[in-house]
Amino acid sequence: MPLRCGQNPRRLAGEGTLEKLTTVSAEGARSTGRISQAKGQSDRTALWAADWWFLRSRWHRPAAPFFAEGQGGDTLWKRYCRWYSASTFICRIIFWCSCSSARVCISPSAPGLCRYGASVRGCGRCSESSICGAVGRRGGLSSFQALTTAIAAQVGTGNIIGACGAILLGGPGAIFWMWIIAFFGMATIYAEAVLAQETRRVAEDGSVSGGPVYYIKRAFPGRFGTFLAGFFAVALILALGFMGCMVQSNSIGETCAAAFGVPSWAVGIAVAVLAAVVFLGGIQRIAGVTEKLVPVMAALYLLGGLVVLVCRVRYLPEALGMIFRYAFVPNAIIGGSLGYALKMAVSQGVKRGLFSNEAGMGSTPHAHAMAKVKHPHEQGVVAMTGVFIDTFVVLTMTALVVISTLYAGNGILSAGAAEGVSKANMAQLAFGTVLGSRAGSMFVAVCLLFFAFSTILSWNFFGRLNVSWLLGEKAVGVYSVLAIGFIFLGSCLSNDLVWELADLFNQLMVLPNVLALVTLGGLVAAACRRK
Repeated sequence: MPLRCGQNPRRLAGEGTLEKLTTVSAEGARSTGRISQAKGQSDRTALWAADWWFLRSRWHRPAAPFFAEGQGGDTLWKRYCRWYSASTFICRIIFWCSCSSARVCISPSAPGLCRYGASVRGCGRCSESSICGAVGRRGGLSSFQALTTAIAAQVGTGNIIGACGAILLGGPGAIFWMWIIAFFGMATIYAEAVLAQETRRVAEDGSVSGGPVYYIKRAFPGRFGTFLAGFFAVALILALGFMGCMVQSNSIGETCAAAFGVPSWAVGIAVAVLAAVVFLGGIQRIAGVTEKLVPVMAALYLLGGLVVLVCRVRYLPEALGMIFRYAFVPNAIIGGSLGYALKMAVSQGVKRGLFSNEAGMGSTPHAHAMAKVKHPHEQGVVAMTGVFIDTFVVLTMTALVVISTLYAGNGILSAGAAEGVSKANMAQLAFGTVLGSRAGSMFVAVCLLFFAFSTILSWNFFGRLNVSWLLGEKAVGVYSVLAIGFIFLGSCLSNDLVWELADLFNQLMVLPNVLALVTLGGLVAAACRRK
């Protein structure tokens, strides 16, 4: 069967036991090889081999007019088809390597790829246990609801204010270290989601509960495990339920005050009232709101970022070069000795990267534990998607916008810090260079309102689960009232204070969670093999 232009050779290789691959040349269709899919050989090997033969046989050819094929050459349409196949081929390499890093980081004895491709195809089916599962039923969340709840927690002020703070203090190279943290964080969050699914509890009434406190006790039976689980629960309640919400409301208040001239305390009251309305509706209302809010806020922010990048497209190569160059010699832009500047770049990238994607903190497993999936491995892959969207899409958009407008092309920060520029207004200044000062400030304020408010909802949900486990269901009401008070308080305090408090308690959360992940690495590998 000839391989027509634009036809995916993966379909040819994935069907039957033996399939001949052919490609189109100037002289006509000719055979280029055969993939033998003998007994015992996996389908994945055939699919990747098909991609390889397709690219090898069709890439290097001269171009002709768009649809009219020149003598001995390809049309531009065929070149587009080759580019499309190459891009999908590279994407599969990236995701394959990400899954492999997860397996290697968790257990050195883990098998191959753990059927990663099969799980992705399985998660895409509209079944009760997939991403498009039943919505709002008692007994858990659909996988999509769990993902949006987790992304709502991850995508917040850390993607705008946090990224700007990392760039301002550590230089553009801090973004490189945030990427590194996110890459390995995909492995960590995979293990968190799998363990949350493996150790979750289903009550007689069908309600589901799960999270790090359950797999910490599984990792360390006895009093020591109970102590670690209790320590984690207290740290999470303080870090996310109280201090974290202060960070979000503080950022909302400052940006809205700069954009609309409304006092920060008034914005804090409005956010607290809106949060209280959602809190009273319980988990299903929180999941329903985040399910609708997350796609809208992400699309709005990415659209605005693309507009800026298109207008500053000639500075994008310089912006990308700064990220990689100043990752290792940041003293050239932030000053000081090389050792001090490198420490600042790495530490800012690590701290803000952790605050942004939350991989290893133990927050998002609460949402992933409630997902209705057939196999824990499926939700682990979905959890990795959340980190990818948070860091490599949303946060990178912020970084490119800020660096291409304020650093590249002799921007106002090209020589280092400038007077009147802080992490709170960097994004507004960056968007304002293209959209106009007023419109840029308003755009960032509206986007940050969506980001931070959705994060407040998800973090309150994670906190109430730990309050219920630690003190019982009756204490949840008191916790919600205190959380609303902290939301208002955060809008009245200084920006640096609330960020330092959040960093402190975030680090306390990581310790017991990582200990449990390392101890239960074998359980993660076993769950992967079962899939």
